[in-house]
Amino acid sequence: MMSTEETEDDALPLAGLRVLDLSQGIAGPYCGLILRQQGADVIKVEPPQGDWSRGMGRQKEGMSAIFAACNAGKQGVCLDTRTEQGRLALQALAQSADIVIQNYRPGVAQRMGAGWEQLSQQKPSLVYVSISGWGGTGPMAHVPTLDTTMQAASGMMAANKGVDGKPHRIGLYLIDYATGLYAAQGVMAALLRKSISGRGKHVQVAMLQTAAALQSYLVLDAGMFAGQSSAVFNAPTGLFDTQDGQQIYISMLNDAMFLRLAHALAQESWMHDTELHHSGGRLSRVDALTETLRAAIAQQPLAYWVRVLADSDVLFAPLRTAAQLPSDSQAQHLGIYQDHPLDGFPSQSFPVLPGEGAASAQLSPAPQLGQHTQKILAEMQLSHDSGPH
Repeated sequence: MMSTEETEDDALPLAGLRVLDLSQGIAGPYCGLILRQQGADVIKVEPPQGDWSRGMGRQKEGMSAIFAACNAGKQGVCLDTRTEQGRLALQALAQSADIVIQNYRPGVAQRMGAGWEQLSQQKPSLVYVSISGWGGTGPMAHVPTLDTTMQAASGMMAANKGVDGKPHRIGLYLIDYATGLYAAQGVMAALLRKSISGRGKHVQVAMLQTAAALQSYLVLDAGMFAGQSSAVFNAPTGLFDTQDGQQIYISMLNDAMFLRLAHALAQESWMHDTELHHSGGRLSRVDALTETLRAAIAQQPLAYWVRVLADSDVLFAPLRTAAQLPSDSQAQHLGIYQDHPLDGFPSQSFPVLPGEGAASAQLSPAPQLGQHTQKILAEMQLSHDSGPH
């Protein structure tokens, strides 16, 4: 039980640890966010022009939704590392940290005096995270990449074919966020190792590695059935229009589920046609099955199908936008969102750390550029002239 002098963060698993987040964009900052949600004190260091994600999409007064989401709860310091004062301040902050996160191209952090070899030599217990696109070495190491270009290069875009049969970009920055998640997992493993050995670790995560890990079954499927064209794994499945203009996605898991769907739709021909009782037979007739299902779904409103399909134990989900999720009854039951203050805007919904029952820090708004520079540098008795404040 917390004493009256403890804060809520003191009860979290990473309370007392300091993270220096030098990264920009999404993957590195998201890693820092996860550590902050688990109680770590995270200092976000930006150059004078700011993290470039501040300008991603719509923005107001130097704040975009992406920056606000990935940097909530952090303290903001602005340093000009082109100056000696800025570099010295950065190095001092790094030495005060338990964990450092950076996603510069190879060689940049070293030129700032904040590379792994430089910092770990002075502080062997340091956990140091390097996030890159293509990895720290190799023929592509210095080639720039983002989530969107990595989707194309890794096969993920080709896997996401639309109804037009053409590859499409996944709308979310999936590789970026997953890379941040893998990096945070690497930090946890390194901290566990450190608790045993006393020594830190260089955690290196590349977006290319993440994209490969997310598509492991696709590579195996292509190798196991070489020369065969890929197909949907079961049928009928897809997005269908209901009578009241809503949409519902229905997915087929196995043969038993198909028979339950046939019963729910009162499709006697499906129940008596033994060729349809196994996935191979259904895949050869996927177009006809899909059209039959489409016509049936159009006969009733969404609420009807939600009830019938749930009672029939058939996989389904109403089509929603992300903005609708906070008002979902199940999301509210699990307490997935907390009220989050955001400077210049009404309070917003922000997801807590995933994991039912997991403690999650109540986060302050993402910092304005250099918001805490004076405070943090003064605490370390460093010059305030290292950057804007």
